[in-house]
Amino acid sequence: MARILVLGAGFAGLWAALGAARKRDAIGARADDTEILVVDRNAYHNIRVRNYEVELGDVALPLAGLLDPVGVRHRVAEVAAIDPATRQVTVRQGSGTEVLAYDRLVLTTGSELVRPAIPGLAAHGFDVDTYQAAVKLDAHLAALGKQPPSEARATVVVVGAGFTGIEVATEMPDKLAHAGVTGPRRIVLVDPNPMVGATFGARGRPVINEALAALGVETRLNVKVSAIGAAGITLDTGEIIATETVVWCAGMRASPLAATLPAVRDGLGRLAVDHFMRVEGLTGVFAAGDVATCLIDGTHPSVMSCQFARPMGRFAGHNVVADLFGEELLPLTIDWYVTVLDLGAWGALYTTGWDRAVHTTGAAAKATKQTINRERIYPPRNGDRAALLAAAAPTIQAAPKTRK
Repeated sequence: MARILVLGAGFAGLWAALGAARKRDAIGARADDTEILVVDRNAYHNIRVRNYEVELGDVALPLAGLLDPVGVRHRVAEVAAIDPATRQVTVRQGSGTEVLAYDRLVLTTGSELVRPAIPGLAAHGFDVDTYQAAVKLDAHLAALGKQPPSEARATVVVVGAGFTGIEVATEMPDKLAHAGVTGPRRIVLVDPNPMVGATFGARGRPVINEALAALGVETRLNVKVSAIGAAGITLDTGEIIATETVVWCAGMRASPLAATLPAVRDGLGRLAVDHFMRVEGLTGVFAAGDVATCLIDGTHPSVMSCQFARPMGRFAGHNVVADLFGEELLPLTIDWYVTVLDLGAWGALYTTGWDRAVHTTGAAAKATKQTINRERIYPPRNGDRAALLAAAAPTIQAAPKTRK
């Protein structure tokens, strides 16, 4: 039996598995005995981009409901090592290990938060990088809601004023209220750059600053974190902010597994792939999502986001099966780029193009953001085999619509 091994069940991994199942189904009898196996450390697919939100009840989708209907096997294990020379992957479950052979490999282990060696970060910092981390943060906030009022209790410091940090900071007033943290609440956004949302350009940044001001979010810019304690954070300016909640959102990097492969990587540790999602220089290895990079339109490298991870996964899944059976591979090209940044109760910011021209703001952009987060990026959840396979077609969605 031939085996296609998909490592990771995030946005790229889930859709790679479904895309592979779709192509296997299309090939028919020749592919009936081809196994598609997904390995992930969790038994669920995390709608990761929603981990900052107030409600987390619908962001962890059991893999069984998504993969079983299309005949894709899945198991919970940690990937320990990849050997492309022997086409073997070592996985770890508990204290034991197992070696899995493969005929084709799709690496979709994504990205992870950069955690520098700052005193106290590991012990006292929170984040929303994973579903477990987001649940931990919410449990912490709920515990604060039961404590007597204090300055540290009602203050949250968010480190990193990029996309995730802005969304966490602007959602935090509602999260604190939901957790029962009453009285005056203080949110502080910290970043070493001289501005918030440095990548959003001269037109987008004023919108972000307007939202931060309306929500009462303070900023500390051109500063770095020196230390984090149980009751406060120290900045390199000498300022100490009393807080029991520091949320770290400062930087992402590709899965460390990418660094173990003899292949070309970019400055974020991502594997260089061609437009068929094949890893350059490695036979039989494909990659997609945050662990991979390609010039998505011939000029611009893909961005670490579900906007690119989902189609990269679909095409990787289609192509890995096509490659196995000697059929034509499909190239992926995405000729549009948008960002929709959640700005909490204020609304959102919708930009278009690589120069991030402002398209819509406020409530109209917020409606688009909610459609994306709650509908557009979800797989069918009714267990319908035909619907799941249809959703995995190697096509490119049009840009999200919004009211202007």
